[in-house]
Order: sequence, then structure tokens, then C-alpha cells
Amino acid sequence: MSQTIFLLEDEADISRLVQYHLEGAGYTVRPYLAIGSIVADAEKQPPALFLLDIMVPGGDGMDLCRRLRQNPKLSIVPIIFLTARAAENDRVHGLELGADDYITKPFATRELVARVKAVLRRFERPTAPSVISFEDVEIDASAMQLRVKGELVTTTATEFRLLDYLARHPGRVFSRDHLLDAVWGDARFVTPRSVDVYVRRIREKIEEDAETPRYLKTMRGAGYRFEIPKVTAQAS
Repeated sequence: MSQTIFLLEDEADISRLVQYHLEGAGYTVRPYLAIGSIVADAEKQPPALFLLDIMVPGGDGMDLCRRLRQNPKLSIVPIIFLTARAAENDRVHGLELGADDYITKPFATRELVARVKAVLRRFERPTAPSVISFEDVEIDASAMQLRVKGELVTTTATEFRLLDYLARHPGRVFSRDHLLDAVWGDARFVTPRSVDVYVRRIREKIEEDAETPRYLKTMRGAGYRFEIPKVTAQAS
């Protein structure tokens, strides 16, 4: 079964071009010319990925990204911006809202398809489900779910991947560049600052006091290290 991509693009020619090449690569594309019912439709049947323009009728793609990241049913779905807004502050803002890649117009269709594939590969779930649990935190890789004190905590796909990667390598110090390679791969718009943004978000979700973290610690001048008092790994 092909993966479905929700495409938000108000320029009909660009929408048809993107749809043609993504469908040629084996994906199912559901195009939208305006924000309209995109959230309601996604709640009924979540797509594999959102591909969003920013300047669209009836709203703003960044506002839509914020709504998707705050929606428990959709927060884990990857988001790529496809937009003419190429300024650095737009890219950074997109990242801070939770985008997983940011592609600017004009774009090469082969590169677009390659980057869609790269993002979707990044969020493939492991074939061997496993759970890491320590104290009040449980990280379920197969379901891509985080629970703290028994409560499901909403995360984005990138937040979850970074947390899962660090938790599976407790005690090791990773530089920001290493984490970029391991978690973001070839996403070109991200920088070492990206890691800091996501570390802050993760701390707010798993730490009792994000300003004095017990688990996710900063190693000054080196990067980050994850410390787990006691790990129980379960596999099925």
C-alpha cells in the first residue's frame, strides 16, 4: 500500500507538478489548494507526511504546522515546508514550530522526491519493537510514544527520534554535529542550533525541572549526554 502525502499548495501548476512526480515515485498524493478541511481529513486518516506551502488562502502554513504539532492525533506526522520564503528567519521559525525539512522554491523535482523519501525513511518504525523505561519515563519505539508518569506525552517525530537515540546510548557524549547526522540525516536546513531547540523541548517533557535536568545533560564544549538511573529494556 502506498504512503499518502497531504500536499498544501495554492498554485495549481506547482501542485500538479509535485503530485505528478510524487505519484511517479509510488506515493499517493491528496492535494489541497487551501487549508480548509486538511486537519479534519487528516484526523480521519492520518497521512504519512504533510507537504505545506506557507502563503496559502484561508490561513498560513506555519499556523497550520503549529496546529498539527498541538494535535495529539497528528503531532508525530512529519512535516516539510515547500515555500518561496527563503529567508533564514523563516527557516528557523519553521524548525522551531516542528518542521522536519524546509525546501525553497524554485526547486528541482528530483531533489524534492529525494528529500521526501529521506524524511519518510527517517521516521520508519523499527521492525523489532522495544521499550525503554526508567523511573517515570517510558519510550516505546514501535509506537513512537512517550509516557511520563503513565500519561501519554505528545511529541513530534523529530523530538521522539532524538530522545530515543539518546536514551539508547546512555552515558555517551554526542556532539551536536553527530546528532544532526544521526537524527536529521540530510535535511539541509538544520544547523547545530536545531539540536539545542529540540533538547529544550525534550527536557520540558521528561524532566521534573528542565533548568536542572537529571537525564538529558549538557556537556559544556562537547555536546549532550543522556543519563539513566536504571534501564529496563523490553522487546517483543
